[in-house]
Amino acid sequence: MTTFTGPDGTPLGYRVLGEGEPLLVLAGGPMRDAAYLGDLGGLAAHRALHVLDLRGTGRSARPADPAGYRVDRQVADVEAFRAHLGLDRADLLAHSAGCSLATLYALRHPRRTGRLVLVTPSLRILGGTATEDDYREAAEARGLADEEWYPAARAAVRAAFAGGAADPDAVAPLFHGDWNATARAHEADCAVQSHPEAAAAYHGGGFRPAAVRAAVAELPVPTLLLAGEYDPDPRPGAVRAAAALFRHARAAVQPGAGHYPWLDDPAAFTRTVAAFLAG
Repeated sequence: MTTFTGPDGTPLGYRVLGEGEPLLVLAGGPMRDAAYLGDLGGLAAHRALHVLDLRGTGRSARPADPAGYRVDRQVADVEAFRAHLGLDRADLLAHSAGCSLATLYALRHPRRTGRLVLVTPSLRILGGTATEDDYREAAEARGLADEEWYPAARAAVRAAFAGGAADPDAVAPLFHGDWNATARAHEADCAVQSHPEAAAAYHGGGFRPAAVRAAVAELPVPTLLLAGEYDPDPRPGAVRAAAALFRHARAAVQPGAGHYPWLDDPAAFTRTVAAFLAG
């Protein structure tokens, strides 16, 4: 683990996996310890992954002001990260809620951004939100009716959309293309890797979806939005619609994948991402 100092003096940590041209990697969660990304299904064999622990997660310190967790405030951390690495321009890969940060960074620093990969992206900064129907559609596509864990998952989703608190353990299987041993092990660490206070603040302001939609229409950065076929949030159709908002973007859908496509089919994931990054 290597460290540098954020603009407000907060110590920030990152790790480097693999060798070659650097790829800056931003985790989702929101605000989950980036350890959950692993080596992104072997992507480290193609690029040197420089994986940032966002402030307050992993080995990065918590800021003195909790407002520093807001996604727009953390854009300055990413820029400091790029400068620390001595890169004139950097390719970025982000997952889920981390895609909000990567998008805002690219909008603020387009000349410092090479290529942008948004993996199963949160669409909140664009004004997108999932519905209960999205979850039902994903479950039907996977044929989950006979799975013993599905009734509890369906009840948890209903409770969440009714304004209650969803049971994260019950919902977790819905976000994987296959609820196998790998997926179960991946979810086992979720609670200890999460930072609820930071997560609550992350999308708490600093952007207007209409303004972001207008801005990405002019963004001169080649962008890939990668969806999972069985991901309930976001659904592939929503990802395709989001890609259409960007000036230079395309969407890809990984068959059989959920919200963590590098777990469901590492080879397919790395093949798609590496090909895009190679131009």
